[in-house]
Amino acid sequence: MSVSINYHRQGEGPPLVLLHGVGHHWQAWRPVIDLLAAEFDIVACDSPGFGRSAPLPTSIEPTIPAYVDAFEWFFAELGLERPHTAGHSMGGAIALELARRRAIRSASAFSPAGFWTAAERRFSQLSLQVLGGMPTSARPAVARLARTHAGRLALFGQTFGHPTRMPAEEAVSTLTDAWASPALEAAVNALRHYRFGEPEQLRSTPVTIAWGVRDWLLPTACRRRELARCFPGPRTWRSARDTCPSMTIPRRSPR
Repeated sequence: MSVSINYHRQGEGPPLVLLHGVGHHWQAWRPVIDLLAAEFDIVACDSPGFGRSAPLPTSIEPTIPAYVDAFEWFFAELGLERPHTAGHSMGGAIALELARRRAIRSASAFSPAGFWTAAERRFSQLSLQVLGGMPTSARPAVARLARTHAGRLALFGQTFGHPTRMPAEEAVSTLTDAWASPALEAAVNALRHYRFGEPEQLRSTPVTIAWGVRDWLLPTACRRRELARCFPGPRTWRSARDTCPSMTIPRRSPR
């Protein structure tokens, strides 16, 4: 599937592809790119239809499998042979599905979509639709609000652990890029098709799954239940102040 994907590349070492969440852009990874670039060749991407990337062809619904197809093509175009991949939210789901296809060397999924019941999925969709569907006439006022500490707390408190630490310009660009994303509404709607399953298909790829304790879009308690459903075998839970209970799944080294 040929589609133009915008990306930022930095660093040296084995390739590490970074995939953002629905409605976001590659800049979501800026706080960690400099740290990671000391050891990896970082490729931070705008998913098709978000940021500065072209949308998928109009005949293709922006489902998780469709995005996986697009990134497999992107890897081939850049000559990335089974890169390490990390993703957040929708990007986390894409990373796990790339691992299922054995298209990547390892997957790190942060608050990945798909570990939900039908009711939890609808709640997540509604939360995203409220912000993404902001009336055009209200957007300038909301963007001004995002420049204030109180505004960032109100607008991003559900999805960011420390929204007041976001630079004002990043908060505004997060909103404006989301509003301008041609794929936002369709991608959020397409999440109805996706629920993670068949974890045994990941056993040839090292996988780490983690959730933030301050994530109110995908609350930790619900995710523990879903992880137990999907991965009934050995699990290691750990937590830290601003990180998350995470599950590291022991894997065989990829061949």
